[in-house]
Order: sequence, then C-alpha cells, then structure tokens
Amino acid sequence: MFDDVNVTELVVFTILFVVVSALGFVAARWRKAETLDHLDEWGLGGRNFGGWITWFLIGGDLYTAYTFVAVPALVFGAGAIGFFAVPYTIVVYPIVFLVLIRLWSISHVHGFVTPADFVRARHGSSTLALLVAITGIVATMPYIALQLVGIEAVLKAMGVTGHVPIIVAFTILAAYTYNSGLRAPALIAFVKDTLIYLVIIVAIIVIPYKLGGWDEIFGAAEAKFKASPNPGDGVLLAGPSQLQYATLAFGSALALFLYPHSITGVLASRDRNVIKRNMAALPAYSFILGLLALLGYMAIAAEIAPITNDEGKVDANTIVPLLFDEMFPSWFAGVAFAAIGIGALVPAAIMSIAAANLWTRNIYKEYLNKDATPAQEARSSKLASLVVKIGALLAILVLDPQFSIDLQLIGGIIMLQTLPAVAIGLYTRWFHRWALIAGWAAGMAVGFWTTYQIPQRLFNPDGTITIVKEHFGGSGFPLSELGIDTTVAVYAGFLALLANLAVCVVATFVLRAMKAEPGEDRTQPGEYFADRDDPRVHDVPEVVH
Repeated sequence: MFDDVNVTELVVFTILFVVVSALGFVAARWRKAETLDHLDEWGLGGRNFGGWITWFLIGGDLYTAYTFVAVPALVFGAGAIGFFAVPYTIVVYPIVFLVLIRLWSISHVHGFVTPADFVRARHGSSTLALLVAITGIVATMPYIALQLVGIEAVLKAMGVTGHVPIIVAFTILAAYTYNSGLRAPALIAFVKDTLIYLVIIVAIIVIPYKLGGWDEIFGAAEAKFKASPNPGDGVLLAGPSQLQYATLAFGSALALFLYPHSITGVLASRDRNVIKRNMAALPAYSFILGLLALLGYMAIAAEIAPITNDEGKVDANTIVPLLFDEMFPSWFAGVAFAAIGIGALVPAAIMSIAAANLWTRNIYKEYLNKDATPAQEARSSKLASLVVKIGALLAILVLDPQFSIDLQLIGGIIMLQTLPAVAIGLYTRWFHRWALIAGWAAGMAVGFWTTYQIPQRLFNPDGTITIVKEHFGGSGFPLSELGIDTTVAVYAGFLALLANLAVCVVATFVLRAMKAEPGEDRTQPGEYFADRDDPRVHDVPEVVH
C-alpha cells in the first residue's frame, strides 16, 4: 500500500488533514448553540451565518475536489469543451439570485429546512414533495462518492494505494459531521479555500515559467488536438460542439442551485443582504476555476501521462496531482494535495447533511413519525448522514468509480426536473400540482432515454471508432437520433427539461378544464420578501455567547 511513496508529500498531506479534522470537531463549540439537537442548529448552523462565512461555505460547497481534478482532466483530454464549467458558474449567480432570495424568505418565515418542505406547502402535495426529496437524495449520493475520486487521485500521485486511507478519511469525516453538523464544513471551508487560492496562484505563475511560457503551453495543446482523430477536440470549439457547449453550460447553471447542498448553504445565511452580497462576490471562484482549467493545457505541455492501473485502465483524474508532483518541490506538492483532499471534506459534509435533512423532514417526519420532536428530527438526520456517507464509500469500494461518475452525470439531469416545482414555484402557482408530477415523470423518462442512447466512443488513430460503452457514455445527445439531418448534439438535460415544461403546460390546461383540485397554498405573497427583522421570520434556538 505504501510502496514508492513520497514520504515528504504524505507527511505534509497528513498533518494538514489532521489539523483540519480537528477543526471539524472543535466546530461544535464555534458559535455555540444552546443545543445541536435541532435541525435549525445541526443542519443549518443556526441560520445565522454572515457574509464571509457564507461566501466560504457556498464556495467550498460548489467547487469540489472532483471539480479540481475533473475539469482540468477534461481540458487535457478534449480541449475547449472542458471550459463549459467556467461560463456556467458565472451565469448561474444572477439567475439564482432571483430564486434563492425568495426561497430564503419563505423558508425563514415557515421554518423550512429543505426545498421539498417548500414544495409541500406551496403546492399542497405530499407526493410532489416526496418526489423532490427522493430526487435530491438520489442526485446527491453519487456526488458525495465523487469526492472520494478526488482524494483517491491525490493518494495515487503520492504512491499510496489501497482503500484503507480513504476509509480512514471518510470515517473521520463522518464523525465530525455527526458531532458538529453544518458548523464543521463552514469552519473548514476557510482553510480549504485559502489553500486552494494559494496553490492555484502559485501554479499559474510557477508552472508556465518552468514550461517556457504560455506560447509553449498553448502550442503543445494545439499540436496535440490537431493530431487527435476526434474531430470534436481542439483549443477552440468545433462548430457541431457549440450548441452542446451552450446548452450544457446553461443547463448545468440551472441545475446547480437546485441541488439540496447548494440550498442548504443559502438557507444558513443570516439575512437577504448576505445572499445579495454573495451572489455578487462568488464569481471570484469562477475566475479561479478558469485558471484551474488551464492546468489541463499545462499538463499537455509538461507531457504528463495519467496513471494506468494493472488492468490497463487510464485514470485521467490523476493529471493535476501528477502535474503538481512533477513541477513543485515535495513539500509544496504535499500542500497542493492537501488542498484537493480537504476540498473533498467540505462539500461531502454539506451534501450528506442536505441529503439527511431531506430524509428526515420529507420522509421520516412526513410518513414515519409525524409527531417527531426537534430532538428526534436531529437524531434522525445525524444517523441518516452516516448512512449516506457509508453508501458513498461502498460505491467507490465495491463498484467501479466510473459508475459513480455516470450516476453524477445523470444527477444533474434529474435535478433539473425539480425546476418547475421549486424555482418556478417561487414565482407562480399556475402549474397544477398533478401537472408538475406528470412533468417530472416525463422529464425523468426523456433524461434517462437520451443518456441511455449516448455511447462512450474511442477515436482510434487510424480513423476507426471503438465503442467503449454502449450506454450512459456522456451528456451530449446527437439530434440525429431524433431524425434530424445534422451532426449537432445538445445537452440531454436541456431536452429533458423542455419535455418536462411542455407536459406541465399541457397537463395544467387539461386539469384546470377538468376543475381538478389544485391543492392548498400555505404561503402568502408578502412572505417571499420577509427579511431578518420581520416578525413573521421563524425563530431558532438562541446561540450561547
């Protein structure tokens, strides 16, 4: 397990990992509450995080360890298409500002902890709320598993093999999340983001200098992609790829803040102004993400070859760790590896808390224990967070990690299907509750059908194509599958959302004509603008100073 290990890198990595883990346990006493046996405290940090804490928390939540290794790996392998993550994390903020500021208000008035809580009250449908909750849990679990992929890539680069280190890391994560709740990732996010910013700034200065400048880097990338048999690869987007790129970026932006862990960070904010400031400031992370993506081109110029396992399978996620190992002295490479490893802890903790809250509020309390006390709810969420992490760990240990990657790809598509009930529902109740259920089902069906039709192809140097995997091989759906004479592809999630909305509209007209019962709306128009000082805002347990 420890053959050919770089001892210096491993020691630095371990020290920083231990320090951060200790912070996770100490977090229970940070901004200490009278009790953590309440979801408002354990699951939402007391709903009292200010601007700086929220900025680090949401940034640490959205920009994950897997993002840090996967985006440059995609740029390394395919070029310009890998930069889709940069525009989508820019356009997302003005879009979600219009949605989440209203969700914050209505949630604080009624004490909602999850988006499914809102759906239950807004549309008067426990079935629709259950579907939203299940969708969130299913989409989140493989996302947690992918954080392990980031840690595993770092360990491989240091020469550490086997599953024991990952099991230990996630056991520690499970322990301090259970103990401290959302306060743990909120406190750790300060360290994680500081390390990430430090590493990327150093990398963007040092590595180009060592490689001979940006001319050499882009020249090497262009030469590689010109020689590639895949016509879609290139430093610039090929024509048929442009619509896929645009719809992928836009669809991903719409899905990002529908994820339960994204909403959890927002609901933990102190007031509406905190959200406004964060929506303006969070694009700073997108700037860092753009620099991070350039590491893929740097790896091409540095002639980095990804690690290949005993079965000959290439692990493209090791590109960035190997680049750091090659370009930095061992001590700083250890710091860089720790930044990626710690970058897995923050989102994994928030994701498990968000999924646990969905279980507790929208399944356990709704169907299993309607009279659950706040303490019972908190206990249920704590236990559920452990189960979620164990499930994510087993997904990596038992299944091929590629399976989790495939599930996460589908995750964004299925999260999009909650947009009519959650995001649009914050502005209008025009859609009938049964129409929303029908639209959700239609969107899911189209999403799974389109991704099932997409193979993973390998373009051989002789011009032939090898089908690596028959189904679920990507997110770009060829429009030729619909009988259209074109080579253009489109993001599968975008088509699924269009189908969802179309069914919602048609079904609403039909149901209203049939005078079907629309369900009770337990919200009031003025509640969507309530701020912290509004007397209607839900009280939380007092913080002990």
